[in-house]
Amino acid sequence: MRLVSAVIGLASMILCGCQTPVTIEPESWEFESSIRALEVTENQGVWWAGANGMVGHSLDNGTSWIVDTLRLSDGSLPAFRSIAVTREAAFVLSIASPAVLFRRGLTSGKWDSVYVNTDPAIFFDSMSFWDDQEGIAMGDATADCLSVLITRDGGYNWQLVECSELPTAVISAAGQMEAAFAASNGNLVVRGDEVWMASGGPASRIYRSMDRGRSWTVEDTPIVQGGAMTGMFSVARCADDESGSVGMAWGGNWETMEENAANKVVTRDGGKLWEVLTPNGGPGYRSCVQYVPNSACQGIWAVGIPGISKSWDGGTSWSTVADSSFFTVRFDAKGANAWLAGRGRVKRVPVNRPKKAVILP
Repeated sequence: MRLVSAVIGLASMILCGCQTPVTIEPESWEFESSIRALEVTENQGVWWAGANGMVGHSLDNGTSWIVDTLRLSDGSLPAFRSIAVTREAAFVLSIASPAVLFRRGLTSGKWDSVYVNTDPAIFFDSMSFWDDQEGIAMGDATADCLSVLITRDGGYNWQLVECSELPTAVISAAGQMEAAFAASNGNLVVRGDEVWMASGGPASRIYRSMDRGRSWTVEDTPIVQGGAMTGMFSVARCADDESGSVGMAWGGNWETMEENAANKVVTRDGGKLWEVLTPNGGPGYRSCVQYVPNSACQGIWAVGIPGISKSWDGGTSWSTVADSSFFTVRFDAKGANAWLAGRGRVKRVPVNRPKKAVILP
C-alpha cells in the first residue's frame, strides 16, 4: 500500500548497476537501505532487497555479502519490497510505477528486466514461488481487483490476471479500495498448490487459491479493518502441521500501534475460518509474523516498529524486546537461527528455545 512506502521517481526500464563485495563483523551487518524483503533459503543463501535499488545476498551465512545496485533507465534508484529465490534464479520487484520485475540467474550474476508495468496506480507488495517454474506477485488494485501477477516458465514471462478471474475488491464509502501493505514481503504464503493472499484497508480478507492462482475464493476475517492503515500486514502458515490447516495473520492499526483488541487472527481449517487470537491481549501492531520451524506450531515471532515479540505456546503468552530496527523476519530450515532486516540492518540471532518448548525430531 502506497501510504507505508517511500515515493520513487518515474522511470521506464532498467539499467543493472554495480556489484560491491561487503564484509562486516559477523551476526550484524549495516547497509544504506531500508530493508523489508528477506528470503532465507536452504541452499541458495540469504537474500534481501530494499530501498536505494539495493539487493544483497550471502552464500556463507553472512560471512561476506554481495550487494547489487539496480537503477532505472533515467538513473533513479527503485524501492524494493518483494523478493523470491528459487533453485535457479532470484527475483525482485519494485513497488510503484513503473513497476519493474528483475530476474537474476543464480549462475549468471546478471539482472534482467522481465516485466514492466507503467499503470500510474500500480503498487506491488509481495512475491513468492511454488517451485522453480511457477510464481506469484501481488499488489494494490488498479481496476476492480487486486493486482495478481503469475509466471509459469521460471520467471521469464509474467501475466497480470484479469479481474474477471479474481474476486472484486471492496471499495469504501469514501472511495478507497481494498489493497495491501508493502511492509515485510509477507502478504503471500504458498504451500503445495495453494496460496493465501492477505489484503487490508477498507476490507482485510484472505484470498485463497488451491490451484496455483487459476481460480480464487475469498474469506472474511475478524481482524481490525475499515481504515486506511488497518488490517493484515503479514500472513504465515505452519510448516510443521502436516494437514496444512494451521495459520496466522497479523497486523493492526499502523496509526495506533498499541491496539491489540483484534490485530491477530488464526485459522485451524486451512484458511476458511479465521478467529481473533487473544482479544485485548498480547502485542499490538507488527509488520511480520512467522512460525519457528520445528516447534510444532508453538513457536511464533512477530516483529515491527514496536519491537520483537516471541511466543512458545502458540500465541497464548508473549515476551517482547523493544527494538524499532526491524520490519521482517525469516528462519533457516531447522529453526536454529532467525534473520531480521529493517532500518539499514540485517541481523542473525540464534533461536533460544525455552526448556519446555516443543522441538520436533
